[in-house]
Amino acid sequence: MRGIPVASLVIGIASSPAERRQLAQLLGGTEAFLIVSSVDQAREFLGVAEATGALPEPTTDLPEEAPPSAPSPVAADVLDVTDEADAPPPPPGLSVDSDQRVLRWRDQEIELTRLEHDLLLCLVGAPGRVWTYERLHQTVWGNEHLGRGSDMHSVVRRVRRKLAELGASATIHAVRGVGFRLAPV
Repeated sequence: MRGIPVASLVIGIASSPAERRQLAQLLGGTEAFLIVSSVDQAREFLGVAEATGALPEPTTDLPEEAPPSAPSPVAADVLDVTDEADAPPPPPGLSVDSDQRVLRWRDQEIELTRLEHDLLLCLVGAPGRVWTYERLHQTVWGNEHLGRGSDMHSVVRRVRRKLAELGASATIHAVRGVGFRLAPV
């Protein structure tokens, strides 16, 4: 199979939102992964993927598992998480100047607070990559994420506004329950 790229997909099963967040963090370096809340949900996805030809026929069945005591109605989340080395470059003309603490888009620039600057450094440095709430909190704030996230959402809202003011062709997308990523508009 030399020369033929092989797509890989990791399927994780976690019944609670907290377990799904932890699993997403653990799988953060994986090219693509799917998190579901039950074995039945994974089988349903694989059945749909087989029917549409999206995945090759599986060679082994998923292990049997006792049904969870409280089945979760949460739908599966498919996350495209690219490794930093494989991450696409930021949109041409978009850069963060750490010396002057400004965001530049082509010939325009706008000042950034320290938190805005540090958040953008993470996201612009690996566009398309999902940064978990925990990892962003550790990198930008220097402490552990306690689950509320209002501080982080406030900074993201301000940065989105600044990107829009500049007319940049990128924005910050939220990956529900997991984190944020820089994406084209």
